[in-house]
Amino acid sequence: MRAFLKNNRQAPRKVRLIARAVIGKDVATAVAELSMMPNKGARTLKKLIDSAAANARQNDVSIKNEDLMVKNITVDKGSVYVRYMPRAFGRATPLHRENSHIRVTLELKNGKQVVTDAKVSEKKEEVKKEMKEEKKTETKKEKKTDEKKNKEDK
Repeated sequence: MRAFLKNNRQAPRKVRLIARAVIGKDVATAVAELSMMPNKGARTLKKLIDSAAANARQNDVSIKNEDLMVKNITVDKGSVYVRYMPRAFGRATPLHRENSHIRVTLELKNGKQVVTDAKVSEKKEEVKKEMKEEKKTETKKEKKTDEKKNKEDK
């Protein structure tokens, strides 16, 4: 139940201020609070939390936003664009345009187990095997009925 965003065009220092406000809250409250904040980083964090919640629902359909809480948000430094601004006497001073990498981790509040991707793929394989076995038994039954019909016709 994770989501990440790379090269967000905002300084990590500014995004961390917003991230600290929602860590430990349930997803519904965090999204409500972020939608009321005027900051640019609040919009990106809201989208990222929504994405993480959607990832959780992809793994287990029974999960709701009220069952999830924001476990952790890490905001790391990304690449830095360097631009130059002309100054007096022919000099130039560098402008550092910082990017950030944001990672959101969600968890269930009541400690229920979540079906992970590996478990889902195992279940799919089991269902496929069962379907193959059913087809085999059906074909055997069809062959037997065909043989009986052929004997009756003779």
